[in-house]
Amino acid sequence: MLETPVSVVVLPHAEGLGLPAYATPHAAGMDLAAAITDPLTLEPGARGLVPTGLILALPEGTEAQIRARSGLALKHGVTLLNGLGTIDADYRGELKVLLVNLGSEPFTVTRGLRIAQLVVATYARVTWTVATDLSTTERGEGGFGSTGLQGRP
Repeated sequence: MLETPVSVVVLPHAEGLGLPAYATPHAAGMDLAAAITDPLTLEPGARGLVPTGLILALPEGTEAQIRARSGLALKHGVTLLNGLGTIDADYRGELKVLLVNLGSEPFTVTRGLRIAQLVVATYARVTWTVATDLSTTERGEGGFGSTGLQGRP
């Protein structure tokens, strides 16, 4: 397993919350906590930008992905408004999580609540080569729904 050192600044409003941590030995994501003073209630359909109190210095060639927590989505309908957030290696602002309440009941975010997951990943930079044709594949031009709903034998 690759370990990547990342420098982090903990802002005053996040003191005492601890750093993001892996919940289990094989977890890919670390939980991010809400670094808020007062509770934030999201009414159904509402969104809110929740600070984490963390500033990262990611190594070149990596990104931080902000992902929804499955338990919040299943139990409360709370997820990320932008689906998956990307933090670039050259960003030096505070990490904030854009939550949305898609549930039918108000949801209250409190200090220290685990609101999202953080995954640090490497990525490849693309260089384009313009072509007039591409290699063929079994799938071809099959798009949305072309592989069906059931698994293949």
